[in-house]
Amino acid sequence: MTAYPQPSCGVIEDSTHRFALRVFYEDTDAGGVVYHANYLRWFERARSDLVELLGIDQRAALESGEGLYTVAEVTIRYLSPARLGDTVRVETTADQVGRVRCTLRQTALRGDVRLAEATVKVGFIGPDGRPRRQPAAWQAAFALLLNARPEGQE
Repeated sequence: MTAYPQPSCGVIEDSTHRFALRVFYEDTDAGGVVYHANYLRWFERARSDLVELLGIDQRAALESGEGLYTVAEVTIRYLSPARLGDTVRVETTADQVGRVRCTLRQTALRGDVRLAEATVKVGFIGPDGRPRRQPAAWQAAFALLLNARPEGQE
């Protein structure tokens, strides 16, 4: 029997989701600097991992007609460039968790250096594309990420 490698996943500790990745050639421009849109891809990948770690089965909810999360708004600030070969960690916490919408804060870091910060508002929508109350268990799962930042950080 052949053993195949499993995809990496993040961890949730101290109310923060941490997801590590490596900067590959495809992530960079000709100068070896990460292209700005790739931070959005990394943040999405980290959020998808977070949802799975929280025990939320979006695929089953979509297939059953219950609904799914969608990004409603993103504000991103670029602080320092990531480069080819860097190890980057995406950290995610929650600022607000409501019945329909969650506001998440995501930070890409290389060691202790902040590379990019984003505030992401995700909403739960039904199959018709209209906002819908997210399942109570999902709302409670996201609430585990509230108030995770150390004092003095905003």
